[in-house]
Amino acid sequence: MSVPSPPPPPPCSSFPFVLACLLIFSLILNTPCILAAKTNNNNARSSRRQLSVDYYAKSCPQLEQLVGSVTSQQFKEAPVSGPATIRLFFHDCFVEGCDGSILIATKPGSKELAEKDALGNKDLRVEGFESIRKAKALVESKCPGVVSCADILAIAARDYVHLAGGPYYQVKKGRWDGKISMASRVPFNLPRANSTIDQIIKIFNAKGLTIEDMVVLSGAHTIGFAHCEHFVSRLYDYRGTKQPDPAIDPRLLRALRMACPHFGGNTDIVAPFDVTTPFLFDHAYYANLEGKLGLLASDQVLFLDPRTKSLVQELGKDKQKFFQAFAVAMEKMGSIGVKRGRKHGEKRKDCSMHL
Repeated sequence: MSVPSPPPPPPCSSFPFVLACLLIFSLILNTPCILAAKTNNNNARSSRRQLSVDYYAKSCPQLEQLVGSVTSQQFKEAPVSGPATIRLFFHDCFVEGCDGSILIATKPGSKELAEKDALGNKDLRVEGFESIRKAKALVESKCPGVVSCADILAIAARDYVHLAGGPYYQVKKGRWDGKISMASRVPFNLPRANSTIDQIIKIFNAKGLTIEDMVVLSGAHTIGFAHCEHFVSRLYDYRGTKQPDPAIDPRLLRALRMACPHFGGNTDIVAPFDVTTPFLFDHAYYANLEGKLGLLASDQVLFLDPRTKSLVQELGKDKQKFFQAFAVAMEKMGSIGVKRGRKHGEKRKDCSMHL
């Protein structure tokens, strides 16, 4: 499959422009904390055996080209579609497994909200949902009733990683769409922006993912943005100390404080996870952590903890190693909680509605 080369990053690629970035991207972009999913190691290994790269070779051989035509166009028209869709994939896999349950809309009048309406998902960008909706509509027009929303989401996330400059890797397919989507299942399955390293590790381990997987997958924060509310406590009252987090560069602290006052600030203001190359999928995220330039407490802690520090340093020096590890970790994460067959899943024609 031919995928367009990524565009060069816009002129927000050096630290002196951090403040300008923060203000320019107000009301435009956002991608808070993405991570984690629900299963055990045995189930994860079993799911990986069930998936295959050529799953749709006969039933929908043009699948990747169809999805790719949508993702490439979306990336040109709305670059935020990239981090928005990658985040959508993470949040899907981390709750019910990679089954498209994050795409389900809450039924009118229902007392139980769907996943997408959970508090922890309230900042999910509409561009991510739109990417999948458009890709699904195109696929349905060519291969009706064949391809799951869950597989389209996995393919689209990979496409956007590559379009932003990251690795291109083969996506194993064969997921069915899940039948359960409940907001109440979200809170304990997603790390928060201020989660401790122990809390994050515990969530990842519960999904069959290792500490190394966690560090590598956190590298998805090489692109994307977060609202002030997700890091404002670091700037003014870190863990109740009435002081800023000491593990933040003073220049970054000043810039972020100008954009994000302690109280009464513009709730639409966002800041880039990666202050050096915010639009480019590269390994700068890890070098930033070494320089105390991590945006979230849950980012910066990766460099502070001895269990993760050495890997952060290695990945910060070797882009190719990060790319290879990221492709492997995405495949591993993408196999979490996979549904197969009509007993456990369905093939939705409209990703937002059950059959």
